[in-house]
Amino acid sequence: MRGRLGRECLYVPSCRLGLYVALRHFCPPGGRVLMSPVNDDVIFFVVLAAGLRPVQAPLKPGDASIDVDAVPDGVWRGLSAVLTTNLYGNPDPAPELAARCGRLGIPLLEDAAHAIGSEVGGRPVGTYGDASVFSLSKHTGAKTGGFLAVRDPALRTELLRARDELLHPPRLAAELAYAARPYAEAAVRGLRLVKAARAGMRLLGMAEREEIRMPLRPGELKAAMGDAPGLVPFHPWVRVDMHDYRLTPGRARLRRTQRLLGRLDATLAAHRAGTERLLASPWAPHQGPVQPLFRVPLLVADRDAAIAALARARVTTGYLYDPPLDDYAGAPFTDPSPAPEAARWFARHALPANPLRADTILDVLRASGARPAPAHGD
Repeated sequence: MRGRLGRECLYVPSCRLGLYVALRHFCPPGGRVLMSPVNDDVIFFVVLAAGLRPVQAPLKPGDASIDVDAVPDGVWRGLSAVLTTNLYGNPDPAPELAARCGRLGIPLLEDAAHAIGSEVGGRPVGTYGDASVFSLSKHTGAKTGGFLAVRDPALRTELLRARDELLHPPRLAAELAYAARPYAEAAVRGLRLVKAARAGMRLLGMAEREEIRMPLRPGELKAAMGDAPGLVPFHPWVRVDMHDYRLTPGRARLRRTQRLLGRLDATLAAHRAGTERLLASPWAPHQGPVQPLFRVPLLVADRDAAIAALARARVTTGYLYDPPLDDYAGAPFTDPSPAPEAARWFARHALPANPLRADTILDVLRASGARPAPAHGD
């Protein structure tokens, strides 16, 4: 990753932990952070855990990137940092955001979890900000690990110390479960037991989402905010979908992660090829250069019906972020976007399509009669 980015990189057991370390280092407690409302709720809770106030940005409807020109001057003047999302790998306008942050004297932090192979302005995503975080759970499929990359290599020692203070010691049971997970998942898929496995997880209390968004639990969240900054009060929210997010990795995790990262170029090439096919479909938004997207946000009139049709073909649709965070959390926990309609429209119609299953997804959408989403504003 140092070679790819030309930046000092620090391994972290999860992207969310790397982001927390970066937020705590670069932002003063009580600061305000501009971010996208179409984002994983875990990231929202990480911002709160860092003792910061999320400020939801207006978005462009085609790809849910931050609309720099639509952010009011008064909002810019009150910010302590800007956090990009690069949703599904589509880049936020990092050059413009970096220039604006430079004039304001505030840090730009890049969440590149979905964008390990994307570029903007002729440079890799993650090379514009003061810091950036990458996930190895996405393109590589390692389901663990990530990187925190920083502009200033002199920060490595300080950030390494901050990371280590947050880590939990390795656990043999967790390592054995991680090593067995790929085989268990393959068996479940092969035996078509996905529904049964999910029902079992719900009975055991291991499924923490019934809907797209996790339960907000506003009373508990308000109490946790009284103890911010800190991860422990926010553990019930930050751990969702990845209970080992603070776990020191063992040899099994590191070996598998290294092996999968070694295949990254071939993986990115496959994602780029699938992205190109999906972007040629009638459901694709207008796009610029083809990126090796983690998911391609097809824009479908009846998104839920399309998801159901794909499920019948054994295609699981994940990484949905509906409703936007300001509608989900409300004014007690975040500043709402000054122009929320584009985010709502995108969140309602976006169908994140896996480029590695492009042909199957396109066949299902054609056969189901899925219609492209109406133009924003219609």
